[in-house]
Amino acid sequence: MTNPIFNTQRFGQHILKNPATAQKSANLKPTDKVMEVGPGTGNLTVKILEKAKHVTAVEMDPRMAAEVIKRVQGTPEQRKLEVIIGDFVKVDMPYFEVCISNTPYQISSPLVFRLLSHRPLFRVAILMFQREFAMRLVARPGTALWSRLSANVQLYAKVDNIINVSRNDFRPPPQVESSVIRLVPIDPPPPVKFEEFDGLNRIIFSRPNKTVRGNFQAKGVMKMLEQNRRTWLAMQDMPVDDTTSINTLLDKVLEDGGYTESRAAKMDVDDLLKLLAAFHDVAIHFS
Repeated sequence: MTNPIFNTQRFGQHILKNPATAQKSANLKPTDKVMEVGPGTGNLTVKILEKAKHVTAVEMDPRMAAEVIKRVQGTPEQRKLEVIIGDFVKVDMPYFEVCISNTPYQISSPLVFRLLSHRPLFRVAILMFQREFAMRLVARPGTALWSRLSANVQLYAKVDNIINVSRNDFRPPPQVESSVIRLVPIDPPPPVKFEEFDGLNRIIFSRPNKTVRGNFQAKGVMKMLEQNRRTWLAMQDMPVDDTTSINTLLDKVLEDGGYTESRAAKMDVDDLLKLLAAFHDVAIHFS
């Protein structure tokens, strides 16, 4: 069943019937500028406008955007609201302190990484996701859901699960259960290139229960690292040492750091950062 008035299915949107959850969790201040992603028909938007200084709502469906604007027309809140029609992952974002989103599920991952790369840093984001995705965001090392996604997000933010939301709280009810998470950026962010951290994780989380060394033996990995190393050395005007193979360098890094039998499934963010730094010490790069 789709919403009869709005084409909610096209954008993967489901309208939250009781919007109080997200608003309470954000702990809004009267001075806050808020970014709302996917306002739908504006149920939550009007609640946020009562508390915050300004709201920028980003909505893909022009008809829903019109509905949100209509909700505040002729009220004092009208001047506090700006509506941007477009894809959140692509639009230019103004300054904001708080982000609140009942996220269209197909943009969950791009939305998180767009937020984490945004500068200046915001104070907090309250985001609703499909339960399974939310649980992967908050997963801890050594648990079944700890993954490349968990590590990449937790490098840059503290993430907590605030509340689980029943599918019956939506109109129309989605096929899945949802959860609301709180995401607080680490300030200042760690001085690590995301592409490097993710490049390492892409390799070792490909089979997280296999040893780190085993994952590096996958087809094409060594060749790629060899090429990366040569490129990096050339860019630094440093000579390439052809007497030591990439395999030998890899084994030395893993042995010296005590990672020979390590598995990504049990490595925390600090372990991963230490391993990345050890690779950098021998000019092995991942981006």
